[in-house]
Amino acid sequence: MKTVFEPTRGIVPVDNSYCPGCSHGIAHRIIMECLEERGALGNTIGVVPIGCSINAHHFMNVDMCESTHGRAPAIASGIRRVHPDKTVFTYQGDGDLASIGAGEIVHAAHRGEKFTTFFINNAIYGMTGGQMAPTTLIGQRATTCVDGRTQQQAGLPLRMCELLATVPCAVYVERVMLNNPANIRKAKKAVQTALDIQEAGLGFTFVEFLSACPTNWGLAPADALKWLEDNMAAYYPIGNFRKPEGY
Repeated sequence: MKTVFEPTRGIVPVDNSYCPGCSHGIAHRIIMECLEERGALGNTIGVVPIGCSINAHHFMNVDMCESTHGRAPAIASGIRRVHPDKTVFTYQGDGDLASIGAGEIVHAAHRGEKFTTFFINNAIYGMTGGQMAPTTLIGQRATTCVDGRTQQQAGLPLRMCELLATVPCAVYVERVMLNNPANIRKAKKAVQTALDIQEAGLGFTFVEFLSACPTNWGLAPADALKWLEDNMAAYYPIGNFRKPEGY
């Protein structure tokens, strides 16, 4: 019988612990598929901080290191400098990267550290109970803004791609969305490109995934995907913000 599909060896074959409809599993899979296709599973080190992303070490079949909250870029910088032959990535959520870790990611980009950051933006603190994150949209409700975020109280949501695209040594910056097969294919292409550029040693690479969090948004999984497309993509436009010539 002809084999038409085999799961990637980059994912550990266990049940995952993410909520129904969560986009983390999709992001895990495409990242690990790209690493497997490159033959890099045995030569990769990932760094995960506090948040839902910390669970990745249970599922990603590569060497993994846990960091304190927001400090994954600092850990990844050290690993990549000590092991320049390794593929190194951080996998971070918006509550981590865009809040307590904002300084870490900006300075890693400014230094042109040669690792890749995969940024999961679901506009909420997921693990700790649905608090407002730096990326929570205006009017979006959270446990710490029950009537919805306001600009007067919390400022505007932080756009990390637009911010990092101003940094010269952030050589590849792209935002993708995990809401349908076509966009998931584009997301995988962005991951492949980021890893290609890291391998070429050109500088810091960054891929942002617009992702659904049905549990903390208070929506059914299908409705969460619609909300993602209708609301998040309007404020966080998908596309490339910076890339080297030839990529």
